[in-house]
Amino acid sequence: MSFMQRIIDFFSRKSTVTKGGGDKAISKQKAGGKMTARERIAALLDEGSFHEYDLFVEHKCQDFGMGDKELAADGVVTGSGTIAGRPVCIYAQDFTVAGGSLGLMHARKITKVMDHAIKMGVPIIGINDSGGARIQEGVNSLAGYGEIFYRNTLASGVVPQISVILGPCAGGAVYSPALTDFVFVVDQISKMFITGPEVVKTVLGEEISMEDLGGARVQAETAGNAHFFANSELECFEQIRTLVGFLPDNSRNKPAIIEQKRPKASYKIEELIPKDSKIPFDVRDIVRAIVDDSEFFEVQELFAPNAIIGFGRINGETVGIIGNQALFLAGVLDIDASDKIARFIRFCDAFNIPLLTLMDIPGYLPGSDQEHNGVIRHGAKVLYAYSEASVPKITVILRKAYGGGYIAMCSHHLRADFVFAWPTAEIAVMGPEGAANIIFRSEIMAADNPEEMRKLKVKEYTDKFANPYVAASSGYVDAVITPEETRAAIAHALQLTRNKQEARPDRKHGVPPF
Repeated sequence: MSFMQRIIDFFSRKSTVTKGGGDKAISKQKAGGKMTARERIAALLDEGSFHEYDLFVEHKCQDFGMGDKELAADGVVTGSGTIAGRPVCIYAQDFTVAGGSLGLMHARKITKVMDHAIKMGVPIIGINDSGGARIQEGVNSLAGYGEIFYRNTLASGVVPQISVILGPCAGGAVYSPALTDFVFVVDQISKMFITGPEVVKTVLGEEISMEDLGGARVQAETAGNAHFFANSELECFEQIRTLVGFLPDNSRNKPAIIEQKRPKASYKIEELIPKDSKIPFDVRDIVRAIVDDSEFFEVQELFAPNAIIGFGRINGETVGIIGNQALFLAGVLDIDASDKIARFIRFCDAFNIPLLTLMDIPGYLPGSDQEHNGVIRHGAKVLYAYSEASVPKITVILRKAYGGGYIAMCSHHLRADFVFAWPTAEIAVMGPEGAANIIFRSEIMAADNPEEMRKLKVKEYTDKFANPYVAASSGYVDAVITPEETRAAIAHALQLTRNKQEARPDRKHGVPPF
């Protein structure tokens, strides 16, 4: 075969493989409102930046008629490219080829590109669209999943791991996304569950649709397995590009510092908090009044809305932001909010992202449901995560800071580097009403007008403790500042703590309250 014939043969082979499952399968994919694997990669990465590897890998299975079947690229596209000029490794399962089912060689392609990401220190993005394990390959497909899970664990805290669910993701396949840092889902396209509706019906007699069992909204709003919800694949890819812009390439680096921008003038921080401390407000408005260009990229927006987490920038520097959201359950910590906050803290700490906490918390959510489902264990995760974190930690107390909630939300006692408080801050063991009822119970009951006496005692307690000055007198608050001073105070604290070093006991690892 001549040189030219070899070139022609190469292009012929490449054309065949890059067509995936063929025109009929591609048409079916598009009829379902889904892009193909290569279209997804092209839409996510910078134009023309994708370099594909292992295009000609083939499966080795000979059983159950598989020996005669050719599966293009073995059902997964792998390679590397760039997002906003920054390199990333990526794979995308191809549902047009055997339903994107995972066999041994399919898995080896994925683990190979994951190994590249770990070695080169770049983020890894996985686009999941698969019918699950390739049954014909038996235990080899299970071995493939195990190897992927192991790589997920090795990569954890080393490079950012992003999972995109753009089709079915069932059985053992869901555990790889669960081991990664961020999961993206798209409405009416993404499906995640351990067992599908048919198994649920057989075992439990419960009839439920795929969407109601593990659809995108369920995973983002109820289960909390997904961090970002989108209405289309293109919206999802834009979310991913935004997220990557806030993150470093790996744990050895810090996020890039970009040109700083002032917050938008429409967010007047001094006007955002109601005078009455019982009236709720949107803490995201406070965030937008502080961060550059008022840009706040919220994570898990639909899940546990009594807490907010996400990324912003102050003077061009990425900051992980955590806040109590008074609009929901008065901003209390419950099981879900605790899990949400703790995991975010640990991610930021792993990737050198400073933490800013905006505190307005009445405490932990009471009730038998919370107690019986382990609010003690889950709440302790927040204490552990903040205490363990060695990145710069800055806390601003906006209003309520009561009881265990005050301690948990990155107080000085958990080694916050700086704690600032607004004059509106109320730092106490509990709220004035509850405290007065306990401390002055005898006086209230003995009074001629108990209700009037109760009001007087509530005011007495409020005047004495429901302010930042008692805590400030003990050094638990570094400075009482006005709302207008907040951004400048945080910016200076970030600058001061940029080269922070902190000694910790030598150990293999801690044992967090999982």
